Amino acid sequence: MSGSGGLADGLLSYETLVHAVAGAMGSVTAMTVFFPLDTAKSRLQVDEKRKSCSTHVILAEIAKEEGLQSLYRGWLPVISSLCCSNFVYFYTFNTLKKLAVSSAGKSRPGKDLLMGVVSGMVNVILTTPMWVVNTRLKLQGAKFRDEDIQQTQYKGIFDAFSQIIANEGVAMLWNGTLPSLILVLNPAVQFMFYEAMKRKAGEGGKKISSAEIFLIGAVAKAVATTATYPLQTVQAILRFGQYKGDGKGGLIGGLSNIFSLLMDRIK
Repeated sequence: MSGSGGLADGLLSYETLVHAVAGAMGSVTAMTVFFPLDTAKSRLQVDEKRKSCSTHVILAEIAKEEGLQSLYRGWLPVISSLCCSNFVYFYTFNTLKKLAVSSAGKSRPGKDLLMGVVSGMVNVILTTPMWVVNTRLKLQGAKFRDEDIQQTQYKGIFDAFSQIIANEGVAMLWNGTLPSLILVLNPAVQFMFYEAMKRKAGEGGKKISSAEIFLIGAVAKAVATTATYPLQTVQAILRFGQYKGDGKGGLIGGLSNIFSLLMDRIK
């Protein structure tokens, strides 16, 4: 019995690992294809003076001013962070899911949602330092419209970690953690709209096609992203490290910075 239990545990760990690796590799492939769009998004989020033109105009401006390769600047640190982030998320989620199924039987949507939130929080706490570093590396050398933005001189991922710790303190590696934790709700919003649209499409016992499932998923993700996008902008600004805030620390200081940045954007 002990041998069969050990085998089951081994298969559980192996299956969880496979899910984690598959999730990480899938996200890496998608990000590589659409990386120039992420570059344009980052510039608009942190550069207050850059006008929000159509996507192809912004990409053309960046390529003309900084070279075509600039559209993929910071690709390696971003992909490294994304791979680690998704691995942590999927590994945590699948581990929790297996434990929940083995202890309480059938998995339910409410449990899946809770496990997704917990997995997201674990992911944020463990990988935020990597996202802080890759945000700075991605924007290093960019020709900003805002002259108040100071250029950084990092030689790579490890040098960025070293300089941030030496010049700004270890805590700066977790800058932007609070909005990131709030953004864990993004999948919850997506899940809610996804289930609602799927129920509507399947009314009267109608069979939902794969194309419809894909479309429903895309629309749900678009709604969730639109709803939480202001916080994503705040997250990027805080990770970039140029915003000094009011100097308050802790939860109150974090909430104050988020509120101030949102009000500044609106104004």
